[in-house]
Amino acid sequence: MKKVLIALDYNPTAQKVAETGFALAKAMEANLMLLHVVPDNNYYATVRYAPFMGFDGYTNMGYPQSDLGDELRQQSLIFLNKTKRHLGSVNIETFVRQGSVSDAIMETVASTNADVVVMGSHSRRWLEAVMLGSVTAKVLRQTQVPLFIVPTNDIVPTVS
Repeated sequence: MKKVLIALDYNPTAQKVAETGFALAKAMEANLMLLHVVPDNNYYATVRYAPFMGFDGYTNMGYPQSDLGDELRQQSLIFLNKTKRHLGSVNIETFVRQGSVSDAIMETVASTNADVVVMGSHSRRWLEAVMLGSVTAKVLRQTQVPLFIVPTNDIVPTVS
């Protein structure tokens, strides 16, 4: 396994997912790729999280919702670049996709030939989430590559 893809959402738990995926890639001496998927403009218009990994969010952009697409992609790239700095490595590829999160993850796996995908699972009841259809569960059902799931419930991130 030479390519690890870490799918990060905009959630403070992304720090644990990124750090865990980084450690996995380092142990395997694999190339690392970070992915963030912008699901739609409305998702970010109401989301507010505390700063993490040096990134304080999307909600201060000051754009009408209809004009957010390009700005969200740009802010997502900034988020991924700050994640690279947090991990202490510049040799990490970054990808920003837009659309269905699970579909975008699977498309990125195919286009990059990723060998393993690292994702977080926010559910306190992981099995319940699998049965109900979370993004992680959808990727698990669709993927042909190993999926490394990082449990992220009850995580309080550290600010660096």
